[in-house]
Amino acid sequence: MDLKVPFVDLKRQHSGIREEIAQAMQSVIDRNAFIMGDEVGLFEQEFAKYCGVKYCAGVSSGTDALHIALLCLGVGQGDEVITVSNSFIATALAITYCGASPVFVDCKIDDFLIDYNQIENSITGKTKAIIVVHLYGQICDMKIINNIAKKHGLKVIEDACQAHGASDEQGKRAGSFSDVSAFSFYPGKNLGAWGDAGALVTDNEEIYHKICLYRNYGQQKKYHHDLKGFNMRLDTIQAAILRVKLNHLDTFNNERKRSAAIYNDQLKGNKNLILPKINYKDCHVFHLYVVRVKDRDRVQKELNDKGIGTGLHYPVPIHKTDAYRELNSCKLPVTESLAGEILSLPMFPFMTSDEINYTIECVNKSA
Repeated sequence: MDLKVPFVDLKRQHSGIREEIAQAMQSVIDRNAFIMGDEVGLFEQEFAKYCGVKYCAGVSSGTDALHIALLCLGVGQGDEVITVSNSFIATALAITYCGASPVFVDCKIDDFLIDYNQIENSITGKTKAIIVVHLYGQICDMKIINNIAKKHGLKVIEDACQAHGASDEQGKRAGSFSDVSAFSFYPGKNLGAWGDAGALVTDNEEIYHKICLYRNYGQQKKYHHDLKGFNMRLDTIQAAILRVKLNHLDTFNNERKRSAAIYNDQLKGNKNLILPKINYKDCHVFHLYVVRVKDRDRVQKELNDKGIGTGLHYPVPIHKTDAYRELNSCKLPVTESLAGEILSLPMFPFMTSDEINYTIECVNKSA
């Protein structure tokens, strides 16, 4: 068998809902309501309900969502925010944008999530908040983390940008565990727009109203500005697309789970691979399917040579980037070890059996 297996195929996901999306976009075009049109508010209501929270506010990106979340919690100059280094750099940048400093703790080696046992040792008099990253489609242990935060009077933000629909064993969904949570709708996410987009969700009415101010120039009423805000609104046309796709999100997630189950079953016998640990059965939504493998670069090259798309999430921890050179000396041995071993295999809705089986065959030969 000789196939080309893309790492992500958005066209396949969209082909079945193309007409729905076209109608939704045309409705926005016909009404010429491109900024803060009705679809924004409707999507916010629907996504809040989906996450199991009271409020949602759409914004322009996941990065902006994190930035606004921190501002709403009063994080500012001289503060410290605890988070992880094995994440996309936006997690740290949002902290920097507020004038605060990221304080990195290591992750756990089995599920890649924040090592909550290290949080308390990193708390200082400057610590204001904790950003937990629900990585690759799986949520952190929020009960333990919230207990630590409560004990020390800290705020908690969920970076749920990779966890749309993920839950704990009780079915409580990502975004509903913290003071405020940030989502990205970058096109490749489990719930993706057709451009940049994001949202914040919360049960706190005061935080919600602050978000609405910050995203729209600090104004409740046009030309009446209560604070120094930003232009970080969710475009109406993106909200219209997201409304359509939200109706299909559980189907898309179940497709990801189906593919992951086949990977798990057919790769478990390979002693050179370490498969992703699933903390709660049927709760991981597999934004990414990430394995650990020795000699990762060779394996990746061989797979790519055989037409199999792969990814690295993330090959350079944030504290080892030039952008954060002042933190290069941080000691995060698990994070640094994982960076050289992780490999993301093809994962997207509606992968064919041939694509999955070919990928498994090639991985077992190369690893």
